[in-house]
Amino acid sequence: MPRVLLIEDDRAVREGVALALRRRGHELAAVATGEDGLERVRSFRPDVVVLDLMLPGMPGLDVCRRIRGLDQTLPIVMATARGDDEDIVVGLEAGADDYVVKPVQAQVLEARIRAVLRRAGGPPADAGIPRIDTYGELSVDRAGLSVTRSGVPVPLAPSELRLLLTLSASPGQVFSRQQLLEAVWEHSYHGDARLVDACVRRLRAKMGEPPREPRFVQTVRGFGYRFAAR
Repeated sequence: MPRVLLIEDDRAVREGVALALRRRGHELAAVATGEDGLERVRSFRPDVVVLDLMLPGMPGLDVCRRIRGLDQTLPIVMATARGDDEDIVVGLEAGADDYVVKPVQAQVLEARIRAVLRRAGGPPADAGIPRIDTYGELSVDRAGLSVTRSGVPVPLAPSELRLLLTLSASPGQVFSRQQLLEAVWEHSYHGDARLVDACVRRLRAKMGEPPREPRFVQTVRGFGYRFAAR
């Protein structure tokens, strides 16, 4: 079963969430500080991290950045007691794959965990899709789930990779933010477009795209995004 690392300083919340996730079959490690969390990332080797944004000592945002420095592919679900727009956007920019606002029901958190783990596994294999697609200097290995630009590996977090795979599978097609939320984050309801916009910014930055005139992942104002193959 998936191994979950929970980093949460509130003892009651930590114990309640830990109990609920264990009942759902997860192997779980729960710690109260960011420092302990970073140590457990190394020793416990989780499949997903659930990270509280408001932590004593090392803030959750710094923990998120440190985890990304250790492992670009480890899924991170950020939990915050505040639905503050700035907090959420900064957390997503720091590298979180998804977020939940506390208090959160166990089944909601479980659904988000399952979704980020599916994203980490990439899309189902499709015999009709070439193993490697090349767009100029950009190469996308759909089976190997890797990306290079000019021969240099581009390390992507699960949501960033899934977003690129989704867009590049249909070059020139314009996807609305809601379509991308459903395809990448599996949010079937009217979800949060900030997830998409923050992920696009991170993806562009890692690919070395100029912010104002991106070569591959382009903005279609008032609607969404498309992938330009040429």
